[in-house]
Amino acid sequence: MVKTNCEDLELDLVDLYNLFEPSENIILEHKEIEENNKITNLFTFRIDDEEKEYTFSYDIDEHLSDLRKKSLRKRMVKNQLYKILSENLNKTLPWGSLTGVRPTKLARDLIDYGEMKDYLVAEMLKRDYFVSPQKAELVANILRNQKCIIRNDNLIDLYINIPICPTRCIYCSFISSELVKIKDKVEKYIDTVIKEINAVKEIIKDRAYVVRSIYIGGGTPSVLSAKQLDRLLNEVNFLASEFTVECGRADTINEEKLDVLKEHGVSRISINPQTFCEATLKRIGRKQKNKEIIYAYQKALERDFVANMDFIAGLPGEKLGIFKRTINTAIELYPNNITVHTLSLKRGSNLFNQKDFPQNKDIEKMIDYAKDTLTQNGYKPYYLYRQKHQLGGLENVGYFRDGDVCIFNIDSMEEINTIIGIGANAISKRVYNIEKHIDRLPNVKFIEDYIARIDEMIEKKKEFFK
Repeated sequence: MVKTNCEDLELDLVDLYNLFEPSENIILEHKEIEENNKITNLFTFRIDDEEKEYTFSYDIDEHLSDLRKKSLRKRMVKNQLYKILSENLNKTLPWGSLTGVRPTKLARDLIDYGEMKDYLVAEMLKRDYFVSPQKAELVANILRNQKCIIRNDNLIDLYINIPICPTRCIYCSFISSELVKIKDKVEKYIDTVIKEINAVKEIIKDRAYVVRSIYIGGGTPSVLSAKQLDRLLNEVNFLASEFTVECGRADTINEEKLDVLKEHGVSRISINPQTFCEATLKRIGRKQKNKEIIYAYQKALERDFVANMDFIAGLPGEKLGIFKRTINTAIELYPNNITVHTLSLKRGSNLFNQKDFPQNKDIEKMIDYAKDTLTQNGYKPYYLYRQKHQLGGLENVGYFRDGDVCIFNIDSMEEINTIIGIGANAISKRVYNIEKHIDRLPNVKFIEDYIARIDEMIEKKKEFFK
């Protein structure tokens, strides 16, 4: 248990504390005192009957902006907490004191603020945040590989959400409905999405926005029929550098649907096996077979799609050897992009409610094997993000080959361009690059509410993008 008198720091401290997986008999209390631009932090660490006290103070430059002061406070207190826990529990974490979703964005912001040089990224992460040498170098490599970064307040990305799947995977916490349960609402949902798309076209015109990339995700957009996809994509008639549609489940893909995607200018699709072990696929709630994955991939290549494949390290019942075979198979297929996720035990998932959580003793070896094997075969990391409750406190990394990065993944993870979100549970982000500020506007979460309240959301969106 961790307690603090600072509400704005509480979440970060609790997240870091939980990453150490402390036993129930540990209590850590924190108190912050601010006086004349000097901050003093008091920590009390209790384990069983033993108690230790720690005190540290630092000065804050009165000329710093409120945003930089807040950032400094978080960094200082989290670093001290990390040192206390590491010392008393005799444990280190691969990402040190970092708990945020976007380590690369943190590094990029520090460069922009003039706090460090880009060639010192790895050294800074190791020195100031206790990040392991391997993870620090991973961040530095990703920043070097993000060649398509463009900051421009007139550039936007378009995201359209189709929160529908054929079945629910046991690790999934997304708000997504199984097709069989909402089949009678799909046509109305498409009608409503099209209505929002047309409203967004007016916003884009009025603001003189330029659409840089389009991403249709979910859920599983390819669960829609070819006719439904054609009707939807007929309205998504923007000129963009990149157009991605997630076709995550191979059992939802056929040649007719691929032809529809190609006809409407889709340039990139994501076929996500997650694993090539069919016993695992059955265990996690996926009906697809490896032959269906290979078939879908071959048909995508015949139509010259840039292809991505997602995989998850740490799936229930999988040992290191099985994961190695999956990565080796992926290398043989040689898709343009490969994304390697670390399993996250999300509270909203069916997996979280199971008594026996998957063992994570091999998880670091799995992630290291993926990185080493992909790198040796010509892949480079280009984007990274972390989630809560990931095994081993690790990360998700996207790899590319031959220059085929996904622009949308970079833009959304680095939060460098405005995103207009369309559909149930889609979030719009308005990015102000000069002010280093982001405003967010979420749509309602559930399909039924989205259909009922679309006019309200359109009006909010128009006001948001004035």
